[in-house]
Amino acid sequence: MSLPLEGLSAIVTGAGRGLGQAEALELARLGAAVVVNDYGQSGRDGSGEASAAPAEQVADEIRAAGGKALAHTGDVADHQQAEQLVALAVAEFGRLDILVNNAGILRDRMVFSMTEDEWDSVIRVHLKGHFNTTRFAAAHWRERSKAVGGPVYGRIVNTSSEAFLAGSAGQPNYAAAKGGVVGLTTSTALALARYGVTANAICPRARTRMTEDVFEGIGRPEQGDEGGEGLDPLAPEHVAPLVGYLAAPAAGRVNGQLLVVHGGMVAIVERPRVQAKFDSKQDTFTYDELDALLTPHYADRPAGETFGAVEVLGLRRG
Repeated sequence: MSLPLEGLSAIVTGAGRGLGQAEALELARLGAAVVVNDYGQSGRDGSGEASAAPAEQVADEIRAAGGKALAHTGDVADHQQAEQLVALAVAEFGRLDILVNNAGILRDRMVFSMTEDEWDSVIRVHLKGHFNTTRFAAAHWRERSKAVGGPVYGRIVNTSSEAFLAGSAGQPNYAAAKGGVVGLTTSTALALARYGVTANAICPRARTRMTEDVFEGIGRPEQGDEGGEGLDPLAPEHVAPLVGYLAAPAAGRVNGQLLVVHGGMVAIVERPRVQAKFDSKQDTFTYDELDALLTPHYADRPAGETFGAVEVLGLRRG
């Protein structure tokens, strides 16, 4: 019996730990040959010396299970190193079929305290890192499509966050980057569909080094508790199967989508819809007319509530 990703090759960025590690292992389990990318810094804020160990350990685990894998320890936020990453996959496996962008860092701060470097570094790793690998993978697929005179196989799975959907007061850099990832994904989906390539984004909820404080109050199942011997509901292993599906031929009609995933649940997010519409009674609005129309519309909203203060699948964000 063939595996759904048998004969395909994949890149997973940020795959040395946590969510990326679970995704790389899942793609390999489904039959893909995997380039495990991780810059290997020890701090979740991007601090510490780069290390080959995290990527090498995951690649070793895949090979020990009978799969194909190699490690890449470059920085995907560096344009040239991202190009080398894609070139490595093509040189080693003959082509690239799947790109999973997961690499990221956190440098949390309230907007009135955030430094320029804290802003730039998070945007660089998350948003520029997603762009860099996407740019070179897209060029590879376009060239292949031209060579064969038709569509080729290509899948991109990007990583956004519910911080973009519902706001996160202490993460203006992270929320902005993750919103940018969604825009990049939908644009890429439209641009590459003609070549046979799909691009989708996920908002995963998982307990990792990046989110340990966010989910600190949500306990893990304890051995001996009734029903407590199962998988942690926030384990990255709940997210990885969706990535495997989106990378597979079965998901060929899924394109430009945003999906929230955690703990045995997948939700498809609609694009924003118009909540209310007002038309001016003359050529253009006046201040008084807008006051008369919009102020009553928001009159019942609690003071201080924002557009993002909504309940997103059980997780309150304000």
